[in-house]
Amino acid sequence: MEEILQATAPATSPAQTAAPSAAAAPPQREEHALRTEFEFELPRGYVDEAGTVHRHGSMRLATARDELRPQIDLRVKENPAYLSVVLLSQVITRLGTVTDVHAGVVERMYATDVAFLQDFYRRVNSEGHTRAAVTCPHCEGGFEVDLSGGRLGES
Repeated sequence: MEEILQATAPATSPAQTAAPSAAAAPPQREEHALRTEFEFELPRGYVDEAGTVHRHGSMRLATARDELRPQIDLRVKENPAYLSVVLLSQVITRLGTVTDVHAGVVERMYATDVAFLQDFYRRVNSEGHTRAAVTCPHCEGGFEVDLSGGRLGES
């Protein structure tokens, strides 16, 4: 799979790989750091082989390669619904004490947790934040909640 991605990468010319001159360098300016990793808490939690429940984790921003790689995965070609499993397994960096999050881990998650992670992925990568607008069912007042935080009512 890596060979295919490398073979389809654009070629760089010697002029592109040469170090830019100091005169051509843009002026240094202070910018806000880009947030690339987002914490989350699963609604149910992943139960590992030992029976330990893992609810807290982190997801990094997806790269173009992360979104392209599943397209050449044989499991995805056989079953397009498997795309989200492969994609999530690439961007979840930690799930409790589990640091090797692979497709098998995502496969064993509860459907509610996978749905939560799919929405979380979309919010982080499309909208750039983890907030969601909600409406109170009693007073119909609108407010925002941060999906990466704890359960409602907990601090």
